[in-house]
Amino acid sequence: MAITVSIVEDDRSMRENLAALLANAPGLRFLAGYADGKAALRGLAADPPDVAVVDINLPGMSGIECVAKLKAERPRIHFLMLTAHEDTDLIFNSLRAGARGYLLKKMAATELVQAIEQVHTGGAPMSLAIARRVVDHFNELGQAASEIEKLAPRERDVLTLLSQGYLYKEISDKLGISQSTVRTYIQRTYEKLHVQSRTEAAAKFRLRLAE
Repeated sequence: MAITVSIVEDDRSMRENLAALLANAPGLRFLAGYADGKAALRGLAADPPDVAVVDINLPGMSGIECVAKLKAERPRIHFLMLTAHEDTDLIFNSLRAGARGYLLKKMAATELVQAIEQVHTGGAPMSLAIARRVVDHFNELGQAASEIEKLAPRERDVLTLLSQGYLYKEISDKLGISQSTVRTYIQRTYEKLHVQSRTEAAAKFRLRLAE
């Protein structure tokens, strides 16, 4: 049987082009197109496809929010995110919401058809640039974890407070050490983490916590 597919895309031209592509692809059957999240919530819940291709930047309700709500109601729908953005946060927020794949709009038409077929059979298709982002993210996690492990217990205490926005004097008061000692710990921490600022140090610390 043909794989049924619906589209959620606010750009009319893009939506119509995708609909035409899917309608003419062997093994696929186009069901419906929706211009926003609210329409998709109603339509996809009433007439669920096998696969839904959802744009992230929708008016009113984001595609990520739309997927999260629909996944709770219709868990058997496989969701593919379609976007022009390669932002790491958007990628992982989409996957957390229930998406099974993440594609860039600049992809070739054949890539979308193949991705729909793959996600329907249990795959997790991603554009090459997105897959590279995911791999890089986990490599950064591993690097951050390794560097954080090199910190002495007191250096970790200082870094924890630093990442929470505390000033040197506040860290000094909380840990019962002098401000000059706080500066020494922070300088050592910067050297071990290979960073130059509070912002960079806090970012690596958050990466470690994200594992």
